Amino acid sequence: MKKRVLAAMLAGVMVLGLAGCGGSSDDKKEDAKTEDTAKDEDKESDGEQFEDTTITIFAAKSLNGVVDELIAMYNEEQPNVEVVASYDSSGTLMEQIEQGAACDLFFSAAQKQMDQLEGDELVVDGTRANVVNNQVCVVTYKGNDTKVTGLEDIDKAESFALADGSVPVGKYTRQAMVNAGMLDKVDDVSAITTREVSDALGGIEINECANVGAVTAAVSEGSNEVGTVYKSDTYGLEDKLEILQIVGYDLTGDVIYPVAQIKNDEADDLESEAALDFLHFLTSDKAKEVYEKYLFDTDVE
Repeated sequence: MKKRVLAAMLAGVMVLGLAGCGGSSDDKKEDAKTEDTAKDEDKESDGEQFEDTTITIFAAKSLNGVVDELIAMYNEEQPNVEVVASYDSSGTLMEQIEQGAACDLFFSAAQKQMDQLEGDELVVDGTRANVVNNQVCVVTYKGNDTKVTGLEDIDKAESFALADGSVPVGKYTRQAMVNAGMLDKVDDVSAITTREVSDALGGIEINECANVGAVTAAVSEGSNEVGTVYKSDTYGLEDKLEILQIVGYDLTGDVIYPVAQIKNDEADDLESEAALDFLHFLTSDKAKEVYEKYLFDTDVE
């Protein structure tokens, strides 16, 4: 009897000792669960967060608004990646890349510029992707009683804001005019000068613009009666711009925007990995919703 009482007392002491030292198995499970949760919070849905780094994207001027919004969205997932964006005409940006400007990603408003960079072996293999399609529009400023109804009678305008032929929207406009029989056929429509366009339109005054943003500003501010911009450029300017015509793809051809990672000798491994991650974000389903809000067509091959 004494042995049984002693054994029971020893067992009680052992239980108390274990409780004081290690806690219950449930407590351990809870601690492990908390630790796992903390680890999960340090990760994003598509991988762990990057350490501090900066990447640079060169993007067509017509992408200014949408890319700014996408950068903000990306930074919600990757707050340590600073994305520096430079916007201009795709032709100008392409030349800067060819001249050695430090750039991680190029988002062009046309295939031509990306084709040239790829031919120069400046594009990282396997990273090029077609992202969106756009459309060229003939626009005027809100409240204007212009007689112009579209591209084919644009000669009725007193002034016409038109991007240079090296700028994608300028090239697409010239291509549409060639296909509509308004300009003579040539091997490279981007080589058609602004003077030649003016002459073909009976000497109309043309404001040659450096990029589509300049065209948009010239028309929305009333400096020019009409201009050709992308449909996406009218987003947010409904109170300033009126679309007179959406030019069909039968005249312009597809207006495809490709994106790709650019070979950057100045980038370290972290910067290169972050650039590729941002490229994947730009081509994600989440990003498609934003493109569509800005009037881009995401149904591309």
